[in-house]
Amino acid sequence: MPAALSLCAVLASSAHAQASAGETSATVAPLFSPDRLGAEGSLSLTLEFADPRGGVPAPLSRSTVRLPAGVTLEVPRLRSCSASRLRARGIRGCPAASAIGHGQALVEAHDGSQTISENVSLWVFLGPLNNLQPSIEVFGQGYTPFDEQLILTGTVLPAEGPYGEALALSIPPIPTLALEPDASIVTLSLVIGARVRGDAHDVNAVRLPSTCPPGGFPFAGEFTYADGSSGTSLSTAACPP
Repeated sequence: MPAALSLCAVLASSAHAQASAGETSATVAPLFSPDRLGAEGSLSLTLEFADPRGGVPAPLSRSTVRLPAGVTLEVPRLRSCSASRLRARGIRGCPAASAIGHGQALVEAHDGSQTISENVSLWVFLGPLNNLQPSIEVFGQGYTPFDEQLILTGTVLPAEGPYGEALALSIPPIPTLALEPDASIVTLSLVIGARVRGDAHDVNAVRLPSTCPPGGFPFAGEFTYADGSSGTSLSTAACPP
């Protein structure tokens, strides 16, 4: 029997970060495809971080994203891949059925008075259960100039209404050059699930509820940075037409 994991999905809507002056700000741009109630498909979620003073934002250390109730990740074959397996064998060491998404990230860092950047490819896997709660492992591979690998580990936790669950994601330090500070995530884009085509029944896909709550789908995020600062992001996702 396919497994249904209540995870995440919202439709494109405005989002704004609430942060004090001088603190790193965050914006959220979600998109569900297809944008139809009751449909199975994929969630595209883009987070952007900025220093209001125009410099490199503070490194992100933790994010907790509260997700609207009623959205599920349909998993026909329940397989998982652990962080230790990813470190030892890379993405090819994970079962194909454990893959639930992919993405890209842009990281920036200081090199003296210059700012350097690197594109990071991301692969998302269903992780082992953590205290009977689903988990997610995100494997990242940069290529130049840092050539770094990183693993982001997330745990799916219950959340109070009007949300369904919260995804708590830990982000490890991203080392760069000797004597220089760690790199910062500027943009993080993930696509979770895949659009179901025809009569396919073996695809990990996000399912949107058949009804939309009054006022749209609520979405909230809390972000903590390595310098000790924090910020929040609140939005309401519009119901599909």
